[in-house]
Amino acid sequence: VQLQASGGGLVQAGGSLRLSCAASGLTSSNYVMGWFRQAPGKEREFVASISRWYSYTHADSVKGRFTISRDNAKNTVYLQMNSLKPEDTAVYYCAAQAGRLTFLRDDYTYWGQGTLVTVSS
Repeated sequence: VQLQASGGGLVQAGGSLRLSCAASGLTSSNYVMGWFRQAPGKEREFVASISRWYSYTHADSVKGRFTISRDNAKNTVYLQMNSLKPEDTAVYYCAAQAGRLTFLRDDYTYWGQGTLVTVSS
C-alpha cells in the first residue's frame, strides 16, 4: 500500500493550496481517508477525514478554510486549503483506515510520506 501526498509548497498568508493523496495497493473508496499535520516540535494532529459515503469532519482550527474531498475514480483524496495562516505551516500526511470516520491518529493504518506546506507572513 502506498499513499503519495503532493501539492505542498511555499505560499503567502491568505493564499491557497490543494494537496492530493494518490492511493495505490488499496481501493480508497473502501477506506476512510484522513489528513493530519505535524509542525516542528509538535505532535501530529488531525486536520480532516472523509468516509466511504462522503461524510466528513474537519478540525475546528481549519473549519471554514479547508475542505476534504475524494475522487474514487482516481483513487485520490484532496485537501483544499484556503486563507492559509502561518500557523498552518507543517508537514501534511494522508492516512487510510478501514473503520469508522474518526479523528484519532491511532485508528489509521496506512500513512503517506508527507508533503511540506510553508505559509509566510
